[in-house]
Amino acid sequence: MKTSWATPGTYEQKWYLIDAQDYVLGRMASRIAMMLMGKHKPIYTPFIDTGDFVVVVNAAKVRYTGTKARSKKYNWHTGYLGGLKERSLSEYLEKDPEEVVRLAVRRMLPKTKMGRQMLSKLKIYAGGEHPHAAQKPVNIEKEA
Repeated sequence: MKTSWATPGTYEQKWYLIDAQDYVLGRMASRIAMMLMGKHKPIYTPFIDTGDFVVVVNAAKVRYTGTKARSKKYNWHTGYLGGLKERSLSEYLEKDPEEVVRLAVRRMLPKTKMGRQMLSKLKIYAGGEHPHAAQKPVNIEKEA
């Protein structure tokens, strides 16, 4: 048998819709990351972006386990002396709920140019509406 690699134009990229309401953040993010990388397809090739587009709605209603809403902290540095910043998960949810899902997925993707390209195929919306109805995204049900 011969191994066949995916080449640009030999695979189809589909659109998927995930409703984040009552979905645990980490489990949802790992599932999204696998779909963005294309690991759910038999034609997966590590050096070609064979992943699909993912639309996430109701990002503001995503669920967390334990006391993460109070205790989980996001850290970043501004680049200036003494510029270490910190924000809790509950503060992020008030300010920008889409960013919480984006950060969770981004940290599960490869830290390369291709990883950034994969992240651009992720569309996140805090509410239940999205402008991608023309692409006819397939609804992904929550695993039991």
